[in-house]
Amino acid sequence: MCVDSKSSPPTVTHVIPRGKAVGGVTSLGDDLFVLRIISQQKIEVYDTNTFTLQRHITVPGLGGRSDGFAACPYNNCLYSSDFNNNSVHRVDLSDRRNAVMKWSVARGPAGLSVNNEHNLLVVSEVERKLQIFTTHGTLLQDIQLQADIESPCQYRHAVQLPTGQFLVSHAGSLHRVCLVGAVVRSYGGRRGSQLTQLNCPAGLAVDREGRVLVADHYNNRLLVIDQSLSSAHEMSVCVDGGLERPSSLWYDQSRRRLCIGELNGRVIAIDNSNNFGALTYGSPAGFSRISPPAPAGQKSGA
Repeated sequence: MCVDSKSSPPTVTHVIPRGKAVGGVTSLGDDLFVLRIISQQKIEVYDTNTFTLQRHITVPGLGGRSDGFAACPYNNCLYSSDFNNNSVHRVDLSDRRNAVMKWSVARGPAGLSVNNEHNLLVVSEVERKLQIFTTHGTLLQDIQLQADIESPCQYRHAVQLPTGQFLVSHAGSLHRVCLVGAVVRSYGGRRGSQLTQLNCPAGLAVDREGRVLVADHYNNRLLVIDQSLSSAHEMSVCVDGGLERPSSLWYDQSRRRLCIGELNGRVIAIDNSNNFGALTYGSPAGFSRISPPAPAGQKSGA
């Protein structure tokens, strides 16, 4: 049962309905950006106040699979991974033409994130690597992931913690969230649905207290893991039908907004999210339901 607290609880305020599978969701200022896995070389741009579709950004040459997406407020740009072409595309939002550049990365790029130094983290599914690039594609670090993050497997996401350590979610014979380097700490193990287990952990997000939010994909839930990776609790999100294969997360600390992208195409926005300590993210009566994207050439909301 979902129960709202008395003091501005985290609430589901907007839902973009089902559509093509979401590869990533992120935001900058008043714009929310949604990248579909089969992107058709386009990024959807929504208004964060009304959650109506405003426009598309064209990304020429973006391949048939794009399941990594991130924004950098400092450099005012977006990044999308291109699994098929082993590259990353950078969209310049300060340029009215949204100029795009790209560079090569290790094979099979998946999850993307931006660290506190405004550099881009790229995790490779095929070469078992974590790479760090400047905003214009200069390689700063090339980190080979340890042997027990086995290959072949699926690497979903990587983030850099306030401590400077890197955290990677992966699935294969083991389904875990673990530190890069000598793995002395990890969460998960053999695939399962118990609280101590994960089933294809995907997107990651970190709050101000260092807690890690994990999209536990096939268990249809979000788990909050403490800084020591020793304990977790489930975050209950009150949305019609419950969560359905959550895959990507974006946490905007400045606006206290958490966005969840699902493989079924929904995007769920939760406001008043100060941190990930709350057990329940409630849904008040009458939360906004957003119209699906308008067909090409038709103005959204018409």
